Amino acid sequence: MAQGSRPKRVADLVRAELGELLARRVNDPGVGFVTLTRVQVTPDLQHARVYFTTLGDDNQREQSRHALERATPFLRRQIGQRLTLKRTPRLTFHFDDSIGHQERVEQLLQELQISPSTHTGENDDEDQEHDE
Repeated sequence: MAQGSRPKRVADLVRAELGELLARRVNDPGVGFVTLTRVQVTPDLQHARVYFTTLGDDNQREQSRHALERATPFLRRQIGQRLTLKRTPRLTFHFDDSIGHQERVEQLLQELQISPSTHTGENDDEDQEHDE
């Protein structure tokens, strides 16, 4: 159990530090409005997959990803200095598609919803027939 929780704790620390660094220390305008959604660290703590979202279209997403890649050496050095780890995980940035999938599911669920007044009216007629 302890071994399984260590990558999670390190992922949480890396996410917090990266958020702070992106907000205060990275001056690349290409980063734009990036939000870190989650970080996954491998069990050996060697690699960290950093998931992000950004405002804008696909072009803005690519610009942000390239800017994050440019900042990766700086970010990794800072993580190494700020966290007490034997080795600093290698950072890779990935756009988080789960937000788009979630919005699509919500849209489909809204399309499938039945109007409460229509549903209630049908049940009232059936109840009256059974009462007679």
